[in-house]
This record gives sequence, structure tokens and C-alpha cells, in this order.
Amino acid sequence: MRTAISSLSLLQPRSLKDALRLLRDEGPLTPLAGCTDVYVNLNFGTLATKKFLDLWPLDDLRRIRVENGALSIGALATYTELIRSPLVRRRLPILAAAAREIGGVQIQNRGTLGGNVVNASPAGDTLPVLAVAEATLVLLSAAGERRVPFASFYTGYRKSVLAPDEILAAVEIPKIEGRQWFRKVGTRAAQAISKVVMAAIRSDRPRVALGSVAPTVVRLPKTEAALAAGVPIGDARRTLDAEIQPIDDLRSTAAYRREVSGRMLEQFWGATAS
Repeated sequence: MRTAISSLSLLQPRSLKDALRLLRDEGPLTPLAGCTDVYVNLNFGTLATKKFLDLWPLDDLRRIRVENGALSIGALATYTELIRSPLVRRRLPILAAAAREIGGVQIQNRGTLGGNVVNASPAGDTLPVLAVAEATLVLLSAAGERRVPFASFYTGYRKSVLAPDEILAAVEIPKIEGRQWFRKVGTRAAQAISKVVMAAIRSDRPRVALGSVAPTVVRLPKTEAALAAGVPIGDARRTLDAEIQPIDDLRSTAAYRREVSGRMLEQFWGATAS
């Protein structure tokens, strides 16, 4: 690793309460769990922090259950746990589908939903799902709890409203009506970062979200309105094209992302037709 291990320190809390106290009193700390992103940054020497907080043993953050009618998923739930969960497969099958597309079995066994959210990459495969599901993020600190709509969480590229003394504790998802759809396009069939990723729900209020086409994951309200109004899918596709902001980078070109995004929209609408 380019970052010397001897210069790093790891704090291991005994409980969730202890973890929140350490964040308040010993910060700045970088919380870590599965480490699938943190270790990459350490290896490249791009992670400025030297102090880490190990959340992995905190089983309170790993529960998947229904509370007050909403699906509550602990931030430490792994992709494997999402894939296997009967509740997730029944209530939000596109989240299980997204989890199956993330890395290989090793990554799925270690990577967590909370890590995907907090990492704040616009290519995060679960993020379009949470966007169309209109999830709520439960943030905890020693001072208490606050609840943030997923749509309000990101403020820019790899930036969010998460405070230095907060952790993401859980993701809450209301009951969803309508037909769900998910698709990821990458360089190869598996273990690839997405070039474009889409989640969508077809109902009286269509919802569409895309990853890798803007600095953050994005909902497409104008496209959604066009679909709800019953315009021809070609017109809806042109509306989508005007809403996204793809760029050229190492993984793809803006032109390719525009073309694929439009084709995805057509596939979604055709696959979910009555």
C-alpha cells in the first residue's frame, strides 16, 4: 500500500453508543465496515485521514425488518444479506438485483449498503434504487437522530450532508406500488463499475433515476412527468436526454451514456407495459 500502515490508527468501539461518543470526542475519524472502498483509497494514497472507527462488529446496524410499515435496512447489511433477505426480495426486488451486480462474491460478502450510500459515488449501483424508492436515511450522532430524505442527502460529487460526528444507521423505504425495473451497463457482464445504471418504477406516478450521468445520482422529474402524461416514448427519451449531464471519462463517453440511457428508458417502458 502507498499509505504506510504504521501511521494509521483504528478505534474499536464496544457498542453503538461508544462509537458515537468516539466520533464526537476523538474525531475526525473515518468510519469503516466492509472496507471495499476504503482499502482502495488507502492503496492509492488518496485518503487523507489517518484515524478510523471500526463499525463492523455493531450488529445493531445490520438488521433488516419492517417497522411502522416501512422496510428498515441497517447500514451494515451486506449485499449478500440483501440478496438473501425475503423481505428485500418481496418489498424491493430491484435492491436485491442491484446487490447481485456489485463485484464478486467476496465484495458482496463484505460490502455494505451504508458504505455504498456514504461513499457518494455517482456510479453506486444501489443509489438509483434508493432514489426511486424515495428512501429516508437515518443519521445518528451522540447528540441524537436526524432523518434525511435520500433526495436531499447529496450536495455534489462525493459530498453529502453527513456531519463528521454522524454515521448512517439505517435506510427506511416505504411500501412501493407499481412494477419495479433495474438495469446496469458496465464494461463486462460482472465485476465492473457501471457506465450507466438505472432504476425505475412504473405506476400512476412513474419514477426514474440514473447513476453515472451526473455528479450525483439523479431523479428525472421532467422525464417522469412526460411518462405520466402518456407522451410517445421517443419524446420521453428526448426529455431524458436534456435532463442528464454525462461526461467523458476513463470508463465511457458522454455520447455513449446518453445513447444507453435513452435505450434503457425504452426498455423499462416496454418491459413494464401491461
